[in-house]
Amino acid sequence: MTRRSEHLSQALHDYVVAHSTPPDEVLQDLAAETAARFSADDAGMQIGPEQGAFMTLLARLTGAATAVEVGTFTGYSSICIARGLAEGGRLLCCDVSEEWTSVAREYWKRAGVADQIELRLGPAAQTLRALPQGTSFDYAFIDADKTGYIEYWDLIVPMIRPGGLILVDNTLSHGRVVDLRVQDNSVQGIRRFNGHARADKRVQLVLLPIGDGLTMARKL
Repeated sequence: MTRRSEHLSQALHDYVVAHSTPPDEVLQDLAAETAARFSADDAGMQIGPEQGAFMTLLARLTGAATAVEVGTFTGYSSICIARGLAEGGRLLCCDVSEEWTSVAREYWKRAGVADQIELRLGPAAQTLRALPQGTSFDYAFIDADKTGYIEYWDLIVPMIRPGGLILVDNTLSHGRVVDLRVQDNSVQGIRRFNGHARADKRVQLVLLPIGDGLTMARKL
């Protein structure tokens, strides 16, 4: 199961995936196990292969050595990030689910990135606030509860070095951000976040129609 951008037909989405660097056996097996073990709604939280390839490329292009992820699920995105980090790079993963991240731990080992990753279970905002003063990251990925996005953003932006990147997932919310008939908490949380991030003078950003919408911000 992969998440398709709403503006793409299935055929065009398949073409995009087929003409991007393909996931290796580890990522393919992880996607298959996630789809088999969890509900369709839960499995749909996993990023698609083209987004994973893009995130690895961004980490390599920026020379990122330190990264933080809010919302790890079963580990697909964390593997993609860790693989893009500079030699000796470190990734801090924040999640609340032992069940989901037990799968991630298994696949981090298979991918050979387990030694690069530290997982902290608990509310992400609490984890971020507890980090030592002066903590700095080169790269961040936010993909957790949508009503918490503004809080995560406001905690992470000060920790990103100048020139560092922040990626935020699901910022098109399956196209519902422009349908004002949809007023559920998740969509409203994304709308509020998109406006909040756009007004933040500490970054330059673009909302890309990759996957379910991926906001990419560069810290000034």
